[in-house]
Amino acid sequence: MGKRISLATAAALVLTGLGCATYLPEREMPDSVAQAAGQNWTDEQRSWFHHTSQGTKLMPYAWFLALEQPFLSWPAAAPPFASPAYMARFGFLPSPRSAINPDGLPVGFARDEFGVQEGSEEPEVVVGLTCAACHTGQIEYGRRAVRIEGGPSMADIGAFQDQIGVALFLTYGSGPRFARFAQNVLARSGQPDTEETRAALHRRLGLALDRGRTEAGLAERRRLYPVTEGFGRLDALGRGANFVFATLPNMPSNLAVADAPVSYPGLWDAPWFDWVQYNGAIRQPMGRNVAEAMGVRALVKVTGAPELIHRSSVRVQNIYDMETVLAGPAPGGGLRAPAWPEDLLGPIDRAAAERGRVQFAQLCAGCHQPWNPATAGAATPRITMVPLERIGTDPRAAMNFINRTATLPNGRRVSAAQGLQEATTDVINAFYNANRVPERGSWTDAAGNVRPGRLEMNGNRPNEWRAPAAYRARPLNGIWATAPYLHNGAVPNLYQMLLPSEQRDAVFHVGSRQFDPRDVGFVTTPTPGTFRFDTALPGNSNRGHEFRNGPLGNGTIGPELSDQQRRDLIEYLKTL
Repeated sequence: MGKRISLATAAALVLTGLGCATYLPEREMPDSVAQAAGQNWTDEQRSWFHHTSQGTKLMPYAWFLALEQPFLSWPAAAPPFASPAYMARFGFLPSPRSAINPDGLPVGFARDEFGVQEGSEEPEVVVGLTCAACHTGQIEYGRRAVRIEGGPSMADIGAFQDQIGVALFLTYGSGPRFARFAQNVLARSGQPDTEETRAALHRRLGLALDRGRTEAGLAERRRLYPVTEGFGRLDALGRGANFVFATLPNMPSNLAVADAPVSYPGLWDAPWFDWVQYNGAIRQPMGRNVAEAMGVRALVKVTGAPELIHRSSVRVQNIYDMETVLAGPAPGGGLRAPAWPEDLLGPIDRAAAERGRVQFAQLCAGCHQPWNPATAGAATPRITMVPLERIGTDPRAAMNFINRTATLPNGRRVSAAQGLQEATTDVINAFYNANRVPERGSWTDAAGNVRPGRLEMNGNRPNEWRAPAAYRARPLNGIWATAPYLHNGAVPNLYQMLLPSEQRDAVFHVGSRQFDPRDVGFVTTPTPGTFRFDTALPGNSNRGHEFRNGPLGNGTIGPELSDQQRRDLIEYLKTL
């Protein structure tokens, strides 16, 4: 995979006649897609989760549907950017047309109406990303596939944003392309197609590009994102904090280098964890989800009348509903981990799995507390925080958050944890205050739905943030469906997780959904468009969590295993 294409270099690509996005993989659609067994969700819940807005704004909805792919096709039209086949190249999963998804956008895209156009107070229909864009997975074996709700996606959000920028640039600079774009946008928006409306649309597109150029220019000059994330990874805390602390309040001095990408985690059981994020930074479900929405560009008022400050586009009601669907009424009552698909990937060796169960109890259960939602009753899954010096994995994700500070608009200098705690609390409380949500009891929303008070919507937890020098060890339910491994995705499969680090792949390729049921991970052979993962780069270390002979600590967590012991453990992990 080549270097990403920024807005600043798009003109050079046009002049040299190079096509854009040629490094993205071509994906063949599987012949069949089955739902993973045992996840405890209905089709209605899946569709709702895939396409319900959390309040983020990518661009006007009509723009997205009218945008052409960033290929030089003059004078003919290029295919639509939003076509399922092209979106699949970024790793987004196709989704059928429905009432909630009328134009058949991929999983993870939502149509919503809110916000204001530049220079007016009129709302408009927009498109934004949902939780499902990063948290709906799929594995493929030959021509068959299994969809995994709440599993990590193979989306490359960074490449997607880059190519959106290039496509907008080409639209702005090309007369015929802009004419097609304007005709489609104005028709969808119900506006007259006149010289004046086209000129206004062209000006607005220019403003959007200017903002993009400014952000891209700052990022390039300051080397803010030196580690390419690739498929299935994002430096969520780093990029999100840059948006909240710098972009929203227009305070570029708060920008910081984000060089610690992490894999998208599985979501099952997560609503019941006492602390979430890989570094166990956030306690409250509402605070976590509002931070995620803000980090992927929800709109927040930071200037204006005092009573309007902190008003936002964040869909607090939807976020509460999403958390409720994920959590269920009790531990194990919502989304559950997927069962190993024996009909597709082969049967589990039960004798080997029993031997592996014994080993797991001896070697792993001290950190990864076993938890079976089917038999847990009211018990909640337990999270163990493992200090960096013990686990020995790449420390950047945790240490970047520990060391980051920011200056707030009021002039106070705070830690990243304190600043994000305050920012999310302000947005949450602005919604509650505007809607007169009581502390306890109930209230009625604009649609006439009776909803619980603040405490219940907040998960009965305070919005508390922290920055420990540690990573969490969660229960391993469904671990087979969450490759690649370690928090930064630096180990391609479960078999290599049980090896000393020098025996792990130093370089491998990410982007294929073809599954390896023996070693339990995705196939990593290089194919056109896949991402070359180099563990020697900053933030990409594959050290730590190693079984090797020697003293425990500094990355060694147990004795070196025989090949048979590794295979037995893997068979047991398939059963979780």
